[in-house]
Amino acid sequence: MDDADTTHSRGAGTTSPPAPGWRLRALTPVLVYIGMVVAMVSSLGAPLVPRIAAVDHVSPATAQWSLTITMLVGAVASPTMGRLGDGPRRKGVVLGAIAVVGIGSVLAALPMGIGPLLAGRALQGVGLGLIPLAIATARESLPAERSRPAVSMLSITLVAGVGLGYPVTGLLTQLFGLHAGFWLAAGISAVALAAAALVLPPTRHLPRTPLDVRGAVLLGAALAGVLLVLGEGESWGWTSPRLLGLTAVSVVLLAWWTAHELRCAHPLVDLRLVRNPVVLTTDVTAVIAGVGMYVLISLVTRYAQTPTTAGYGFGASVLVTGLILLPFSAVSVVSSKLAAVLARRLSTRAVLPVGCAVSLLAMALFYGARGSLWELFVAMAVAGLGVGCTFAAMPGLIVQSVPPHETGSAISFNQVLRCVGYSAGSALSATVLQAHTPPGATLPSADGYGTAALLGCAVWLVTIVVTVVLPARSRAAGDPRAAGQAGQALRTDDGLATPAAGSARPVPDERRLP
Repeated sequence: MDDADTTHSRGAGTTSPPAPGWRLRALTPVLVYIGMVVAMVSSLGAPLVPRIAAVDHVSPATAQWSLTITMLVGAVASPTMGRLGDGPRRKGVVLGAIAVVGIGSVLAALPMGIGPLLAGRALQGVGLGLIPLAIATARESLPAERSRPAVSMLSITLVAGVGLGYPVTGLLTQLFGLHAGFWLAAGISAVALAAAALVLPPTRHLPRTPLDVRGAVLLGAALAGVLLVLGEGESWGWTSPRLLGLTAVSVVLLAWWTAHELRCAHPLVDLRLVRNPVVLTTDVTAVIAGVGMYVLISLVTRYAQTPTTAGYGFGASVLVTGLILLPFSAVSVVSSKLAAVLARRLSTRAVLPVGCAVSLLAMALFYGARGSLWELFVAMAVAGLGVGCTFAAMPGLIVQSVPPHETGSAISFNQVLRCVGYSAGSALSATVLQAHTPPGATLPSADGYGTAALLGCAVWLVTIVVTVVLPARSRAAGDPRAAGQAGQALRTDDGLATPAAGSARPVPDERRLP
């Protein structure tokens, strides 16, 4: 046993039981592997929608639920798992969630029709709650010099995994049929379960917090309504009574949930932390950046597969379409290091707006240059640089700004907001393209892609404004945490900070928050 690996200061300022040296060294690779499994599994639905519709003899709108239901369940499960994982049950929660993902993968892989496939995809959505728990584990179980790069890498696994999952899914589908990708998901989930059981440290030393069951039910119902509105708005009609009624119910439930969380002694999500300007900036950015990211991904994948008979598009296969997203995945991983360089050379506050500006450039490239297939590759590589840099910064900022015992819950809530943004971006692109589809036609006009791209540019412009204005207003209001803490959050060797080794961050004094 290596003493240097078993006796050290924890990055989160908490004391975890010593772990064998090999387990400590293996912890980061295992956590990253779990994150990549989650990303690949969650992305399985998107490139397979046309094939699911054809094989199971359902409409494209019904097949689209293979993606929507995963996001919906993930958004509901993430905050609950985050709260359960902020205590002594974390390892059990992680193992249970991986097992559920594996069961869902097997269920989706069996050729039993659309119903079991959707049920399996729903179970796979539980895995989206694993990323915040992995980040909390890295923060509390690794020394500061190791936890920073681990948090950085974990924060972009969902982004990187999308670009990796699409081509793998396309290749397996092309070679072995629709269900091959789900069998792969079952296999890699089994490996993740075994690795996590061996390596994850126990958290019995952490205090047990009661689960806010009412808050979980209210948030789950409200988010289900919001995501259902976003997913079905195109097919139901954006002004239909059914959609407007569901929207009103969802808004009431969100208001009820907010009031309950502010009164609850042990809330599911401590909304008082959102008053911290750093947390507020990252949460608002998560929603809007999620919209911008999925607008571009949806447009590129659909444009590439459009038959050339439409006068545009390339008639690309699922495999080629997946390969277009591979640069997005690869460059997003590299961009996590760029975030550290920007933090050191410029300032922490520059990381988010610079990343959003690069993403704006990617959207502009798609708008002005999509006549050749290679131009789509370039646009997605630029998008990976911007989105990766933006999302790599967020968890580090949250980790630096909340108490250690709130890490899992705060990052889970940020991920919920990302899921809402993803769904909104997908719905926005679909709505614009549908509006530019002539009556009786199945394909939109080329102008529809231009209009959607311009809206995507507007989304990224709003995101840049948010990342500049919110911190500036907090500093103008005289908040010492915004000027001091936010200015230090990423200025470390690895670019994403956790508190210094051996230090414990106290619960924020609410009287000092704006």
